[in-house]
Amino acid sequence: MPVYEFRCEECDHIFSLIIRISDYEKKDFSCPKCKSKKVKRQLSTFQPITTKKS
Repeated sequence: MPVYEFRCEECDHIFSLIIRISDYEKKDFSCPKCKSKKVKRQLSTFQPITTKKS
């Protein structure tokens, strides 16, 4: 499952969520600190984990 990073527009709290893509599309998540639904996705890095060495 992908990791999404968000910033709360109410309290400026930055947090990460590990959620399914289908759950992300529902937009049914909130800030864990203040419970606000006004969250905005942040750009984050992507690092795949593989079993092969490059």
